[in-house]
Amino acid sequence: MFENLAINGGIPVRRVFLPYGKQWIDENDVKAISKIATEDCITQGPKINEFEKRLAEYCGAKYGVAMANGTAALHAACSVAGVTKGTEAITTPITFAADANAVIYNNGKPIFADIDPDTLNIDSDRIKESINEKTRAIIPVDFTGLPCDLDKINKIARENDLIVIEDAAHALGARYKGQKIGSISDMTVFSFHPVKHITTGEGGMVLTNNETFYEKLKTFRHHGIIKDKEKQINPEGPWYYEIQTLGHNFRITDFQCVLGISQMNKLDYFVKRRREIASQYTDKFKKMPEIIIKEEPEGYESAYHIYVIQLNLSKLKTNRKKIFEALRAENIGVHVHYVPVHYHPFYKKTYGYKKGDYPNAEEYYERALTLPVFPKMSDEDVKDVVEAVRKVICYYRK
Repeated sequence: MFENLAINGGIPVRRVFLPYGKQWIDENDVKAISKIATEDCITQGPKINEFEKRLAEYCGAKYGVAMANGTAALHAACSVAGVTKGTEAITTPITFAADANAVIYNNGKPIFADIDPDTLNIDSDRIKESINEKTRAIIPVDFTGLPCDLDKINKIARENDLIVIEDAAHALGARYKGQKIGSISDMTVFSFHPVKHITTGEGGMVLTNNETFYEKLKTFRHHGIIKDKEKQINPEGPWYYEIQTLGHNFRITDFQCVLGISQMNKLDYFVKRRREIASQYTDKFKKMPEIIIKEEPEGYESAYHIYVIQLNLSKLKTNRKKIFEALRAENIGVHVHYVPVHYHPFYKKTYGYKKGDYPNAEEYYERALTLPVFPKMSDEDVKDVVEAVRKVICYYRK
């Protein structure tokens, strides 16, 4: 598609396309999946509980509830947090739409707070400005893998009797002031999509230290069904089950959880390798005035789900689209994360959001590019990305 756009004679830096993200499934993962295929329980069996405990222990949380995907996990967490008709939840416009969508699935209204241009995460001061009597939850997003200012956000939540649902889909393995992400907020949501730190194909999980939330999440995941006779209103016998509140079928399978358990064995290496790649990028690109790099604040350790650069367009004789197309022509799978949620036609039509509502988020979006980062990348792959970026930037430099 972009082959005719390659610069300097049309010869791309790479012959083979390098995606921005990719899973790493090895022989041990395949063996684990093959073994579970002959077991009696292949859904809602013991491997689900094992995976939940494994991830909760890794992150320092008491409980984990695995779900069909990250969006289902967000949906369930919003329900448990009391997001319902007539209520609101605050999140960032720079995220995948699942955060805001999950609020709507529960008949609530998503409210956006602009980002902090220094971290690209939700601005805590803007959160305070958005709180009113309808607010039930704050949904901060650890964008790119960098934790939000969780101390400040959780303090705001406590002062206003709100629940914090931390979207850490980008941040498995990240640290905030020495603590692993997953044990700090009221509920923390992870995703196991193939481009994430570990994969179960699809899948997600909510971690919490709150036993009440834990029990409600488990019930919500399975249609709202209650089998414990001591919790039933009208127990009739050992076959009997009740639905007291509406839930969904957000169950995950043992196939997926076995893969997740196997992937956990490699998680620390995966995060380490992502950080190594990011460090190489930062070292090379921070010396280029045409590129804006945001480094980690002191006390924060990003898990680098993605690596984002921003173009200093005042020093380039073209726009982001041309740079994007030129890098794709070099077989570098750049991407853009994300189209601001309030730009989507559904949100404009339904809630009246418009361009100009969140200037920091919008300025970031106009100049953002995501570069490839995944553990299986070789140092040669990294060099190809650096060479291609330099080649394109130099060509369009003013």
